[in-house]
Amino acid sequence: MTALNHSRPLAFGGLLLANLCWSGNALVARAFAGEIGPFTLSFWRWCLALTLLLPFVVLPLWRHRSALRHAGWRLLVLGGLGIAGYNSLLYSAAQSTVAINISLVNTCLPLVTFIGAGLLLNEWPARRAWWGMAVAVLGLAVLIGQGQWSRLASLSFNHGDMIMLLAVVDWALYSLLLRRWSAYLQPIPPLALLGVFILLGVPLILPFYLYELSQGAHLALSAANLSAIAYTAVFASLLAYLAWNHGIKVVGAARAALTNYVMPVFTALLGWVLLGESLQSYHWVGAAMIFVGLLLATRPRKHA
Repeated sequence: MTALNHSRPLAFGGLLLANLCWSGNALVARAFAGEIGPFTLSFWRWCLALTLLLPFVVLPLWRHRSALRHAGWRLLVLGGLGIAGYNSLLYSAAQSTVAINISLVNTCLPLVTFIGAGLLLNEWPARRAWWGMAVAVLGLAVLIGQGQWSRLASLSFNHGDMIMLLAVVDWALYSLLLRRWSAYLQPIPPLALLGVFILLGVPLILPFYLYELSQGAHLALSAANLSAIAYTAVFASLLAYLAWNHGIKVVGAARAALTNYVMPVFTALLGWVLLGESLQSYHWVGAAMIFVGLLLATRPRKHA
């Protein structure tokens, strides 16, 4: 019990790190939407990640081959959802919608995961967690609406937002099944497990990548494009996925999903640091509400 308590702060720290990496991933997706096709970016991102990871996982995969056989088709499902599905859908959504809509649709993730955790895992979050989620949602609304409710009312949605909604459902399922099948996955080391997911996910992206090529898409070998792929491979793939998978194991899918509310906060901070964008009062108010909501929702229950 003591070890678990000590691991919780580390797990939440890893979840926040994952969201920071994915905030950068969203910026890359928007910045390179006209330069790199969604399936091209997804395919080469994971190919590079696999190339970097493979030397470290070949022997562990061989040693744990019986555990891999035992997990069987579950690995293919998780590779399809977490590797092939989510990022390809997010990059596709970024082609035809704006950042504010992606952030707004992404607020559905904790709700979908909360409900899914109850239905699939019988892990219904405590009432305090629901209140915390509500406070975080209000904080996010302040950020998205820039402190003006009329801006929220004027938002419009298109088919790109529907694609993003599919991405949200996809990621919720990945997180929930990762938790549900933990008994099958537990014997496999984290690096090796991620390697298996990538090995199974990349071939599922390949047909869509080839179709994109047939439609005239190509990848210009510029320094900017290669840097974008390198960032998504190292930070948004390897580092973020390892941190996220560990967080799911320690704190559960529902609590982990709540940390997604910090992504718009990180995006605003990255815009300030990297792009020179100013931080307004609504940024601070919204960020404070989000963090209060997260603290309220993720605080462990007291035991007598």
